[in-house]
Amino acid sequence: MERRRAERELKVLVVDDEDDLRELLDMSLARMGLHASLAASVGEARELLAQERFALCLTDMRLPDGEGMDLVRHIAEHHRDVPVAVITAFGSMDNAVAALKAGAFDYLAKPVSIEQLRALVRSALDVPARATPQPMVGGDALVGDAPALAQVRDMIAKLARSGAPVHIHGESGSGKERAARLIHDNSARRDGSFVAVNCGAIPENLVESEFFGYTKGAFTGAEADREGFFQAARGGTLFLDEVGDLPLGMQVKLLRAIQEKSVRRVGARSEEGTDVRLISATHRSLKQMVEEGRFRQDLFYRLNVLELRACPACANAANPSRNSPRPCSTALPRRTGRGRVSPRPPSTRCAPIPFPAMCANWKTCWNAPTR
Repeated sequence: MERRRAERELKVLVVDDEDDLRELLDMSLARMGLHASLAASVGEARELLAQERFALCLTDMRLPDGEGMDLVRHIAEHHRDVPVAVITAFGSMDNAVAALKAGAFDYLAKPVSIEQLRALVRSALDVPARATPQPMVGGDALVGDAPALAQVRDMIAKLARSGAPVHIHGESGSGKERAARLIHDNSARRDGSFVAVNCGAIPENLVESEFFGYTKGAFTGAEADREGFFQAARGGTLFLDEVGDLPLGMQVKLLRAIQEKSVRRVGARSEEGTDVRLISATHRSLKQMVEEGRFRQDLFYRLNVLELRACPACANAANPSRNSPRPCSTALPRRTGRGRVSPRPPSTRCAPIPFPAMCANWKTCWNAPTR
C-alpha cells in the first residue's frame, strides 16, 4: 500500500514530438499510478526539469530542436538522480547504444511495447539515487583496501545503477562471475533471478534450445514445453560467461534477441518478450576475436556497452601489506559451518597475499567442498 501511495507521488517526464505517442505513454503511466509531464522538445524538457522533480525521463532520440542525446547529457550533468530511458526508431540501435554509453538507463524501441514499458519503469523506480553513495550488499562483497580494489567497487556500484549491458574482461579465476553477481545484487533487478551460463559448456546443437527454450514436439525428446535461459532470468540478470565461445550461428540469434528484446522458442511460431539485463564475460579479447573473424562486430558492440576489467594488473601487488587475505578466514567458516577459525599466533600467521593472487585463492577457497 505504501509503495502504491509513493508511486502516485512520482512524476515521469515524457519528451516526444509525436502527439499520439505522448498520449499513449501518458495513459500507460497513469494506469501504473504515475503522473506524467509532457514535453515536445528539448527546450520544453529543460524548463520542466528546472521547475519540477522527476523520478524518470523518457525521451525520443530525434526532436525538433535537438537530439535526445543532448537531453541525456544535460540530465547526467545537472540532474544526476534522474534515470533516463531513450525511445528509438526501428533499426536505430546504434543511437540506443550511444545513449547507454552516455549515461542512459535503458531504451525502448518503436513501436513501444506496453509490457516492456512497464518493466522498464518498474526497474527505473528501484534504481538507487546516483547522488547518494550506497553501501555494497551481497554475500560476496569485495573485501580489502587496495586502490585497484576500491576502484573496482566504485565501478560496480556505478554499473549497478544502469540497465545497460556490461562486459567483464579478466583472467580465469579473477572473479568475473563474482563481480557480475555484485552488480545484480546492488541493482534494481536484485529481487529477480541471477542466471549464470557457461557458453563454452553447451553442445552446439543444443545451444539455441538452451537459450530460448522449446515447445513440446519441437524435436525428438521434447516431451513438454521448456523455458530457456532468457525466460528463467525474466526480471533479473542473465550472465553469459565465456561468451566468445558461442558459435557464429548462435551469435546472430543472440544479437536479434538483444535488439528486439524478444525470443522465439524452438518450434514456436511467435516470439515472446524478454525482460533481462545481460552481463557477459570472457578471458579473451573480444576485440581481437572480431578482427580475426571469430566474433561478430555488431554483437560485440551490443554487449560491450559498459566495460569492467576484473582484478586489473595495476592492483597494489607491489605493496602487499595493504592487501589482506581476510575473505578466506571469514568465508570458509561460514561455508563449512564449523564456527570461527581461531587466530594463529603472530609468529605463524600467513604473510599477506598480493591482490591478484588473493582473488584466485579466494575463488579456490570459496569453491572448496564442504565436508
